[in-house]
Amino acid sequence: MKLSGLRYLADQGVENIWKNKMMAFATFCVLLISLLLVGIAGLFYINLNSMIKGLGSQNEVVVIMDQGTTDEQNTAAEEAIKAIPNVATIKFVSKEEALERQKASLPNAEVIFNDYIGDDASFMPDGFSVTVKNNDKITETIEQINALENIQSASASPQVAEFLRELRKVVSLIAGAVILALAVVAMIIISNTTKASVFARREEIQIMKYVGATNAFIRMPFFVEGMVTGFFAGAGAYFITWAIYRSAYNMLTEQGMLMKTFGIGSLIPFDKIRLYIVIGYLVSGALIGAVGSVISTRKHIDV
Repeated sequence: MKLSGLRYLADQGVENIWKNKMMAFATFCVLLISLLLVGIAGLFYINLNSMIKGLGSQNEVVVIMDQGTTDEQNTAAEEAIKAIPNVATIKFVSKEEALERQKASLPNAEVIFNDYIGDDASFMPDGFSVTVKNNDKITETIEQINALENIQSASASPQVAEFLRELRKVVSLIAGAVILALAVVAMIIISNTTKASVFARREEIQIMKYVGATNAFIRMPFFVEGMVTGFFAGAGAYFITWAIYRSAYNMLTEQGMLMKTFGIGSLIPFDKIRLYIVIGYLVSGALIGAVGSVISTRKHIDV
């Protein structure tokens, strides 16, 4: 087919949107809502997963040095811990700071601390507070830290790590099932809508077939019509998602205490995933609209 012929069919497809604007609008709305359902569900999942990882990063590894280590030994140990791939942050905890933490954690023993110990922290070891990048590998990281020189012990709560690991599995399973179900429902609704749109113009298709038009000639305008409608539905879904996401993100991130407690600080900024969202919506919308329209013409082409 010549380029002029393709251009003519493409123009016909765009023109058909205006001629059949009610059905085109119905298809647009269905595609828009379907893309939104699946897209927002997907964004909710990746942010929930990120929040769980954020909570995991708060599972602190407490590192205690041997008694009486020197500044040089502490520095060497800090550098060695930093070199471990899964270590995110490390903070030195001096023996004086460790003593103050003990006093704060045991308020009922204040008399003993004041009368017998005072501010003398010489009996306390120095240490470090370590957070990890991947909470699933915290046991392996603890083993690596314990293998270093001048380390008395490194420990963290295994129950927290195990709970977060199981929580991520459950969330992934449920979210995957929900997204899959929404995708199936969306495809069924889109399929029925495109079939209704094509059915309303079945006589036009049959007339073209009877006068000798090829299947490709008949399908091309429907392909273009579905692709353009789907493209604009994807664009609409993107802007609605942007408005909802930004509002929710700003509202949640303003709550400082809530962020720290529930890992909301690990929410993904929209700008960081903007490109993936817009490409996903536009490509999915255009592809589903185009393919759905072409498939729906098959019954009426076979005359």
